[in-house]
Amino acid sequence: MRWLIRAFFRTLRLVLSPFMIVGEKLTTPKGMVRSPEAQQAVDTACKELVLYQFRTCPFCIKVRREIKRLSLNIELRDAQHDQQSRSELQQGGGEILVPCLRITEADGELHWMYESDHIIAYLRERFAA
Repeated sequence: MRWLIRAFFRTLRLVLSPFMIVGEKLTTPKGMVRSPEAQQAVDTACKELVLYQFRTCPFCIKVRREIKRLSLNIELRDAQHDQQSRSELQQGGGEILVPCLRITEADGELHWMYESDHIIAYLRERFAA
């Protein structure tokens, strides 16, 4: 019975995935406009951030929309299909749960932030005008 439930949800995910990706493209907001100097400073700060995500995870889509709205150039790593990214997430963050934002502090210390609402609040606090 368990395999039947898994098969059902895998099939459902395969059917819905293209619609989720198209929906993300159609509903992604325009990015905020900054002066070139301000955008350069934001881009420099974003080099210390990495988002581990799945392409069709609704919570990851929510975070990616906010990244686009804030015009952030954050590196995205696919923890679903890239085994190296998946193992980095598990070793560093302790579990395979997305979205997860890896924050590298100035002293080299790493922080792993889970939960889409926490990530969005952090990005708004740090980068919103």
